Amino acid sequence: MRLDCLKFYGLICSFGVLIDLIVQMEVEAMKKMPLPEAFIDFLNKNGLDSSIYTASDSTPRYIRLKPGCEADIDEIEAEMKCNFEKVDWLPNFYSLPSHFQIASSKAYQEGKIYGIDAASGAAVSALDIKSGDHVLDLCAAPGAKLCMISDHLGSSGSVTGVDVAKHRLAACRTMLQKYALGDRCRLFVADGTAFSLIPIRVHSDSKSSLKREAAIEGKLDVYKEWTSRRPWKERKRAIRARENEKSLLIPSIQDPELIFYGQHSGVVGLNRTELYKSVHCGEFSHCGYDKVLVDAECTHDGSIRHIQKYEQWGWTSLQSRVLNAERTDELTTLQVTNPSILRLLTNGFKLLKVGGFVIYSTCSLTVAQNEEVVEKFLLENPYAELLEIDAANKWPCKSGRIPKTLRFDPLSSQTSGLFVAKFKKLAI
Repeated sequence: MRLDCLKFYGLICSFGVLIDLIVQMEVEAMKKMPLPEAFIDFLNKNGLDSSIYTASDSTPRYIRLKPGCEADIDEIEAEMKCNFEKVDWLPNFYSLPSHFQIASSKAYQEGKIYGIDAASGAAVSALDIKSGDHVLDLCAAPGAKLCMISDHLGSSGSVTGVDVAKHRLAACRTMLQKYALGDRCRLFVADGTAFSLIPIRVHSDSKSSLKREAAIEGKLDVYKEWTSRRPWKERKRAIRARENEKSLLIPSIQDPELIFYGQHSGVVGLNRTELYKSVHCGEFSHCGYDKVLVDAECTHDGSIRHIQKYEQWGWTSLQSRVLNAERTDELTTLQVTNPSILRLLTNGFKLLKVGGFVIYSTCSLTVAQNEEVVEKFLLENPYAELLEIDAANKWPCKSGRIPKTLRFDPLSSQTSGLFVAKFKKLAI
């Protein structure tokens, strides 16, 4: 009986290996297939070189080593059986072969490394975050850039992550907890074009330590240390709000939903009124954020790994998901004519302090989603100055069609495609 079981197990294993081999052969065969004509037309219309996709096999995978784990690099390489190549132009970044998977590694599971493309890391680096800064990530999901921002902050300042999709923001929360980077972070489910909460420091300065201690001890209705299980009063309030919403003919504007906050994010000790305190538009100039990242929604045509997925899904699905006229026109309309993404960038700029910086980035390589957005934004915001990114003189990227803007792509940069522009808020 035991022998029969072993034979059966061996047969299953052999069958599994055979299936893996067939799948791998199919994937390799698809990689040799030419790009669909509709996609090539899309690239030509946007002045893009199709070879950036056919040469994608040479684009490495990137990881970021969590600061403080530098001494473990040899051990991590040995465990993963892979030699990391240090990215000279971006601290704590390493490149791996493009096919290499990190999710099953001990280093990944222990939170010592996480995957993030070097171009995305450059966008965060361009913010020039200093210890003590209050930073806003207006499109925070899936969370790798949020983790990098938290790393840069160190032991002071704060980071606020906002995303309209609750399930994607929950993934950010998981990442922050896994890498122990959530201590100074708060996460809100909200529409980034309307988000208007200021950094906690404004509230913190007006409260005495005595009052805060009394509040945390339960003498006032305040936020205590975060837990994944919400208090009964808060759950009841949320249920009542949903019921009220259903009863209204015109939906009311809901407050951003707070789904996570760290011990030193400034939330602990505040009551709801203080947390959601509204301010006049003019007040943002002196009590807003020091740095804002707007990594906007786009067609993802510059994300090489995203496009590569269609080789497995089937090129026909590319037509409906990326090339479909409705989808492309919708995004162009959102960004320029009826500017949802332009409003996202504009709102991020509004939330800045005077002298603060905002980074606008997309993983699209099209002019309509990049330079045209920048031009319209500058036209509508006279107190915005487009800045040179000083560190970029060491980066393997090209200038965009507008001077001072940057473009990363697989051929020039050995990264996924990314557009980056940096603005400063001038005094009114």
